[in-house]
Amino acid sequence: MTDALRTSFSWRPFVAAGALALAACGPKPPLRVMACDAAPAAPVRVSEDGQSATATLSVLTYNLEGLGWPARKGRAAGLKEIGERLAAMREGGTGPDVILFQEMFSGAAKRAVEASGYPAIAPGPQRTTKPYIADQEKLAGRAKPLKGELGIKLVGGGLAIASRYPIVDMALDAYGRRACAGLDCLSNKGVMLARIAMPGVPVPIDIYNTHMNSRGASGVTAARDGEAHARQAIAASDFIARTQDLAAPLIFGGDFNMRHSEDRWAEFSEYHPLTLVHEVCVDPASGCEVKISWDGDAPWMDTQDLQFFADGERLTVRPLRVEALFDGGASGPRLSDHDGFLVTYELRWPAAMAVKRGCQSAASKAVSVAPAIASRIAARGP
Repeated sequence: MTDALRTSFSWRPFVAAGALALAACGPKPPLRVMACDAAPAAPVRVSEDGQSATATLSVLTYNLEGLGWPARKGRAAGLKEIGERLAAMREGGTGPDVILFQEMFSGAAKRAVEASGYPAIAPGPQRTTKPYIADQEKLAGRAKPLKGELGIKLVGGGLAIASRYPIVDMALDAYGRRACAGLDCLSNKGVMLARIAMPGVPVPIDIYNTHMNSRGASGVTAARDGEAHARQAIAASDFIARTQDLAAPLIFGGDFNMRHSEDRWAEFSEYHPLTLVHEVCVDPASGCEVKISWDGDAPWMDTQDLQFFADGERLTVRPLRVEALFDGGASGPRLSDHDGFLVTYELRWPAAMAVKRGCQSAASKAVSVAPAIASRIAARGP
């Protein structure tokens, strides 16, 4: 190999491709469907004047660092501990109500999600999931096959949502091969919805999860990965518009890969008129308790892991508390290259609003779909 080739050649795409190819041969993503009559009742409080009722919902977003060998080495023990710690917290009554997982690629990562023991688990886009927006033009410039832009997907998007309450409906969308750049194109990244029914709460909660295109780790130019990220922002916005129940509050979390990028933030914000949890909680007058170390006036610029929210027509939502999980402090050892970002929300509605038993407290169309979730996902393949 000549010196010029040594300078330009990198084994990194082949290492990543090998890791994802091995992951594709591993176990299927975990799936659990929870019966409505098995769901615990959500603790509900009624205000002193009897006018409003409230409940809380805690949501964790967590990138597992679940790439397999040879892209990552020695991850099995850490992933196993993640599953064990989440299970212990859930059994002890201190675990998050809902967890949004990213990078659930390797067999060890899938086993960690399953070992968490949550009674309802839905996986995200699979390797063969087709994008809703499929007629996009190619990204400007030539494709980079040696950087992972092969035109094929080796694995799914690595997403999953786990819940202590029933998931009564779900939807998936892949971003597609014309809305990705570099090594990210080897996985079928996308966005997913899990509609959660909380017994005692009159409407369901729409919870979305995503993992967007990386920057430097993608291995291509900033212009190319930035354009892919912008297309994903549009696709996610379109997906939410198509699937959201307007009566229900919305929570959107994940690994957005916007840290230290004003350009990505500007592009994303153009298509997502949602409220950012960080922007609310950084204000001392908001009533949101901050149990996490934040620096500067814009702490959201220092992290990839974010949560957004929006009120529903019949139920409002606001953050009550933010904290880190598995960050090397009191919450537990650092078990991934990301800290977990945990938000506790308050849900509020008029106390006079009728609440039915079980999953019938959700939208009527959601009552009958839970039994179909397993077969719907199984039909999509790995």
